[in-house]
Amino acid sequence: ADFLDLFYESFRELDPNGSLAAIFATMELKDKVKFNSTNEEVMQVLKQETAGAVDRTFNILRTRIDRFGVAQPNIQKLQTTGRILIELPGIKDPDRVRKLLQGSARLEFWPTYNFDEVYQFFDEADKRLLTIYKEEGLISTEDSLTSAEGKPTDKSDTLPTNESDTGLLARLVDSAKLQETKQTSFEEYAKEHPLYAYLIPSYYPDENNQYRPANTARVGSAAIKDTARINAMLKKVKDVFPSNMRLYWTVKPDPQRPGILDLVAIKVTRPDGQAPLGGEVVVDARQDVNPTTGGVEVSMSMNREGAAEWKRITAENIGRQVAIVLDGYVYSYPVVQSEISGGRSSISGGGMTVEEAKDLANILQSGRLPAPARIVQEEVVGPSLGREAINASVKSFIAAFLIVLLYMFFYYNRGGLIANLALCLNLFFIFGVLASFGAVLTLPGIAGIVLTMGMAIDANVIIYERILEEVRAGKGLRLAIADGYKNSYSAIIDGNVTTLLTGIILFIFGSGPIQGFATTLIIGIISSLFTAILVSRVIMEWWANKGYKLQFDNKITRGFLTKAHFDFIGIRKYAYIFSIALIVLAIGSFIFKGLNYGVDFTGGRTYIVRFDRNVDVPEVREHLTNEFGETPEVKTFGPNNQVKITTKYMINEEGIEVDSLINRKIYNALSGLYANKINFEQFASDLNQSGKLTGILTSQKVGPTIAYDLRRNAILAVFFALIGIFTYIATRFKKWQFGLGGVTSLFHDTIIIIGLFSIFHSILPFNLEVDQSFIAAILTIIGYSINDTVVIFDRIREYNKLYPKRDLKVNMNAAINSTLARTMNTAGTTLVTLLMMFIFGGETLRGFLFALILGIIFGTYSSVFNASAIAYDTMKNKWNKK
Repeated sequence: ADFLDLFYESFRELDPNGSLAAIFATMELKDKVKFNSTNEEVMQVLKQETAGAVDRTFNILRTRIDRFGVAQPNIQKLQTTGRILIELPGIKDPDRVRKLLQGSARLEFWPTYNFDEVYQFFDEADKRLLTIYKEEGLISTEDSLTSAEGKPTDKSDTLPTNESDTGLLARLVDSAKLQETKQTSFEEYAKEHPLYAYLIPSYYPDENNQYRPANTARVGSAAIKDTARINAMLKKVKDVFPSNMRLYWTVKPDPQRPGILDLVAIKVTRPDGQAPLGGEVVVDARQDVNPTTGGVEVSMSMNREGAAEWKRITAENIGRQVAIVLDGYVYSYPVVQSEISGGRSSISGGGMTVEEAKDLANILQSGRLPAPARIVQEEVVGPSLGREAINASVKSFIAAFLIVLLYMFFYYNRGGLIANLALCLNLFFIFGVLASFGAVLTLPGIAGIVLTMGMAIDANVIIYERILEEVRAGKGLRLAIADGYKNSYSAIIDGNVTTLLTGIILFIFGSGPIQGFATTLIIGIISSLFTAILVSRVIMEWWANKGYKLQFDNKITRGFLTKAHFDFIGIRKYAYIFSIALIVLAIGSFIFKGLNYGVDFTGGRTYIVRFDRNVDVPEVREHLTNEFGETPEVKTFGPNNQVKITTKYMINEEGIEVDSLINRKIYNALSGLYANKINFEQFASDLNQSGKLTGILTSQKVGPTIAYDLRRNAILAVFFALIGIFTYIATRFKKWQFGLGGVTSLFHDTIIIIGLFSIFHSILPFNLEVDQSFIAAILTIIGYSINDTVVIFDRIREYNKLYPKRDLKVNMNAAINSTLARTMNTAGTTLVTLLMMFIFGGETLRGFLFALILGIIFGTYSSVFNASAIAYDTMKNKWNKK
C-alpha cells in the first residue's frame, strides 16, 4: 500500500464516519473536490494529484540535472512510494547537488513594512515575553534567563562588551538610559528584555543622538546561532503582531557582517495571503555580474503578465523596499528608486558565489517543485561496467590506438609520424577540455570520442591522399603539400561541418545521453579540425623547410587502389535490391520479433543485496545472467559487500507470487557467493526486519530512466538533425539530389542496424539490449556515415566542375574510385579500434561495440553504393539534357 492508502486506513480507524471532503474541499481543489464528494472520489483526486506532483517533480529535477551539466545521469521513479532515484556520475561537490535537488524554487516578490511602522509591536512582544517567562518561572530575580526546557542559557552566547557592541544594546532604549545600558551585563539585560537580548532591533541615533526606529524593512539582526531561539520566541507572541505581517530571515550573512542575519518584515496585501508576484512569471534566469557593484547576481526576465504586475508593485513602492524571497528566505530587499518596466529584475546579496548564482538560475528556469523534495537516502554507487570491464576496455583501446599509429606510419611513411603526433594532440585536447568542464566519461561520451577520432584520422588521410595525387602529377614536395592541403579543405570542412551541425542540433533538442554524446562530438570535431589542418601543416612545412626527407608512401603502399575502375553506378540496382531486402527483413523482424528493450526503456525491479564478504560486480552479474537468461544491471552500493541489482525480468507481472519467484531466482544465483551458508528464508526475509545484516535488504519497482518525453526529444533531435543535414548538403552542393542521397543513406543505415539488433538479440552469445548506449551507437553511425558520404560528394562535385561535358555516370564512378584508398584506410583504422575493444574489452561493452562495428560497415557500404546512386538517379536526366 502507498502512503495515501495508509493515511485513509488510519483516518477510517480514527473516524469511521468522517468525510475527507471536509478536509480537502479547499480553494486549490475547488474544481475537483466538492463538499458532498464521497471519500472514494476524494481519494481518487488525491491519488491523481500525488501522481501528477511526482511526475512534475521528476521532470523538473531532470531538467535541473541536465542544466547542471552531469553527463548521463540515471533518474528513475520508484513506483508507489513517491520517491525518485537519482544517480549522478563523477560528482565532486555533493553539498551543491543536495541544494540543487531540494530547492523548491518558491520565488516571491513582496512589499515590506519599515521598522518605524511596526517597532511598537516588537517592543510589546519583548514586554509580553518577559511576562510569560516570569509566569512560567523561567526568570527570577536571582537566576539568569533559562531556556524553555529549563536549562540555563549558554554564557558563550553573550554579546561582546566592547564599546561598539554595547552601542548595539544601547539602541534598544532611549538615550537617557544609554550609559546605564552600556554597563549592564548580558544576563541582567536579558532578564528585562528576553527578545532584544538576542534580536538587535533597528534603532539608530538621529542628529541629536536620540535613538529612533529606522526607516528600513530590516526590523532587526541576530547571530545565526540565535535565529532558532528568536523564532520560538516570536511564535509565543505571534498574536501581538499584525495579521498581515510576516517575518523572514535573510539567506546568508552580509560579507561586511559575518555571522549576522537580518530579519525582514513582509507586508501581505492579498486576501488569500499569497505574494502579489510569484516565480511562475519568470521566463529566463541567468548568472550575471552587477555592473555597478561588481557583485554576482541572478538576472531575471518576466512574461507579459509578470512585467505588468512588477511595474505596478514598483510604482506603488517608490522609496520603499521590495523583498525578493526564495523558499522562505530573503535574498535581497532593494529600495525601489523608480517604476520598473519591461519585467527585468535581479537577485543578489549575501556574498553569492558564481556557482551559487548559476545553480539558482538553473532552479528558477527549471520551475518550482510542486511539493518539497527531501533526500531520504544517499550512497556511493560503483560503476555499472565493473572495474575489470573498465580496465579491459581502456587497455584494449590503448592497444588499438597503438595499432592505428603503427599502421599510419607503415602506410604513409614519415608523413604518418606527423599524423600520429596530430592524433595524439587531438586526444590530449579532447580529454583536457572534458576535464576542464568537469565532465565524466560515459558510453555516449566514448561513442563521441570514437567518432571524432575516426574523423581526425579521416582528415589526415584525405590530406595525404591529395598530396600523393599532387606528387604523382609531377609537382615538387612543397608545392604538393600546399596544393594538397588547399584541395582537401572543402572535403574536410564540409564533412566536419555537417557532423558538427548534427552535434549542435542534437545538443539543443536532445537531453540526457544525447546531450552527452553531442558534447564530446562538438569538442572532438573542433579539436580535430585544429590538429589536422593547422598543427599537422605547421609541423609538415617546418619539416620540409629544414630539408628533411619527407615521404607519404613506400614501395608496398605506393599506388594502392589508384588504378581502381569499379563500375559502382552500373551495379547500383543490385545494391538497391540488397539494401531493400535487408530493410524488409529488418522491419519484419522488428514487427514480429521486436527489440530487446533494456531497463532504461522498460523499468524494472531493483534489489539491494548484502553479502558477508566483499564481492566482484562481474562475478555477481555472471551468476545472475546464468539464472535469469538475461543480463541485469549490477553496481556496488555503498560498501564492497553490497550491490544494487536492477532486472526487467517479469516486469509486466505483479503479485506476491512473482516477487517470491524473483527472490528465489536471485537466491539461486547468489547463495554460492556467501562465505557462510545462508538459507532462502534468511536471504529473503522481511525486508523491513530490523537488524538484518545479509540477504535482500530492500526491493523496489522502478520506472524507466528514458521516459516518454526523453524518447520524444530523442526522435525530434534526430529528425531535426536530418533536416539540418539535408539543408546543408543541398545548399553547399547546390543540388537537392545530394541532400536526398545523404539523408536516405542515413535512414538505410539506422533501419538496418535496429533490424539486426532485433534479429540477433536471442541468437548471439552477448547482450543486445536497446538502451542508452544503443542510442549513442545510432548517433555515432549517423555522424560517421554522413561524413563518409560528404567526402565522396565533394569529389563528385569537383569532377563535375572539371568535366562538365562528360557523362555523369563516368564522373561519379571516377570520383568514388578516386576516394577508395581514403575510404578503406578510414574505415579500416576505425574498425580495428572497435574490433580490439569488442574482443578484449569485456562482456558489458560488446552490445554497444557490436552496434558501432555494424554501423561502420553499413555506413561505408551505403556511402559508396547507395548515396551516390540515389543522387545519380535523381539528377541524371537533367544532367544529360544539359
